[in-house]
Amino acid sequence: MLKPFLRDRWLLVLLFLSLLVRLLSLFPAAVETGYTYGFYPVYSRFLRILLGWIPLSIGDLLYTAAALFLLSKAIKLIRLLAQKRLRAYLSWAVLRRWLRYVIAVYLLFNLSWGLNYDRQGIAKQLGLQVGPYTRAELFELAGVLQQRLNTYAATQDTVKRQALEKNSLLFAEGRRNYDSVRRLYPFLAYHNPSVKASLFSPIGHYFGFSGYINPFTGEAQLNTTEPIYTLPFVVDHEMAHQLGYGKENEANFVSYLACKASPNADFRYSVYYELYFDAFYECVRTGDTTAVKALRATLHPRARQDRLNEIQFRAKRRNGLQPLVSDVYGSYLKMNRQPLGLATYDEVIAWLIGYKKKFGAQEL
Repeated sequence: MLKPFLRDRWLLVLLFLSLLVRLLSLFPAAVETGYTYGFYPVYSRFLRILLGWIPLSIGDLLYTAAALFLLSKAIKLIRLLAQKRLRAYLSWAVLRRWLRYVIAVYLLFNLSWGLNYDRQGIAKQLGLQVGPYTRAELFELAGVLQQRLNTYAATQDTVKRQALEKNSLLFAEGRRNYDSVRRLYPFLAYHNPSVKASLFSPIGHYFGFSGYINPFTGEAQLNTTEPIYTLPFVVDHEMAHQLGYGKENEANFVSYLACKASPNADFRYSVYYELYFDAFYECVRTGDTTAVKALRATLHPRARQDRLNEIQFRAKRRNGLQPLVSDVYGSYLKMNRQPLGLATYDEVIAWLIGYKKKFGAQEL
């Protein structure tokens, strides 16, 4: 049974290369040096130069083509099954061909972007001690984040912030934030942007996504139908992915650093809005109702209203497909060194507490 596989030279080469990639992933320091700050910056920048000027998302077109291809194959299998010809169609040659496809996609994914999941990451770069935190530390962090949120909530103008609906302005401001933050952290320099509106935005509520990176084309896509005050944070989050921060908690933290450095009050409001409510719901989970009520009582009315609007926005778009998509994506995250799945997004709290310990509350 193994002879057909052992005679398939291309399959053996692909298997050997995938094994090398897997071995490399076990050594984060080597990934950081050789891949994240070796091969990846050159390759990813090349992709952004090549595709960034094209208004449409090439990655979304590739996803559509792949979906149609798989759908056609599924229909063919169903037809063969109905005609009782499936056994005659299936063979070792067909199995080997599909195995080559799968391994080739795995290799391309890792070489194009995926190995960034296995790097040392932002905590190492900033020298942060990231680990379990106490309830007191959590509530203290939530209090500081709320102070910052209240400050920028007072600057918000419902009419003026609608300017961010213009994608070119939103994306330009996101890039400008990285121009600012790289003065503090040169490793966050971001060049040749390739951020685009997702072609799937009109149906994004079925999948529950706000943005994503295409690892094969290097493009970042934004769901432009999301509430306007959440988009600035998402833009810089997706740019963080393009810089090689694969894990969601790290991309959230890098987005925090970029938005915090922004001269644009809408971006600062967006990041403190996002991170405060991450911390707030962690506080709720502690069961300390007295402290939670105190936080609720001191929240700026603007932020409270925006949160209510967002909850209503998501409730109207809730559908039966979202939980399935969330489960699939959560499994994807778990397979890529993020064992908490979707809860990984909220792990940014540990990074913020580590940052606060090192630099002080005033730097938050």
